[in-house]
Amino acid sequence: QVQLVESGGGLVQAGGSKRLSCAASGRTFSMYHMGWLRQAPGKDREFVAVINWSGDSTYYADFVKGRFTISRDNAKNTVYLQMNSLTPEDTAVYYCAAKFRFPPSTIVGLGTTSYDYWGPGTQVTVSP
Repeated sequence: QVQLVESGGGLVQAGGSKRLSCAASGRTFSMYHMGWLRQAPGKDREFVAVINWSGDSTYYADFVKGRFTISRDNAKNTVYLQMNSLTPEDTAVYYCAAKFRFPPSTIVGLGTTSYDYWGPGTQVTVSP
């Protein structure tokens, strides 16, 4: 089992920034690719970003490219999502999720049903 807990959400004005963190416990953190996904009110959960187990490969949804950055610190068992230039359309509950890295596969295309473990989510609200 892997336990994931997100933090860093809250209210921010449009154009502002937020840094989300996700702390993992349980099994070896470096055995997992880590993703961020989000769900806005009345919408389906959607992929935001993913980082591979070692941190040297990342992939982003088109709508966040150039604005969001995913990173991880395996020594701290933590994955981050730096969000810049936020808009009200970014308002959502943000979830981190873990996917076991075996058998080896590309992180490109990991969708909302690909992950093994999920955190409870953290609310990000962007005001106009």
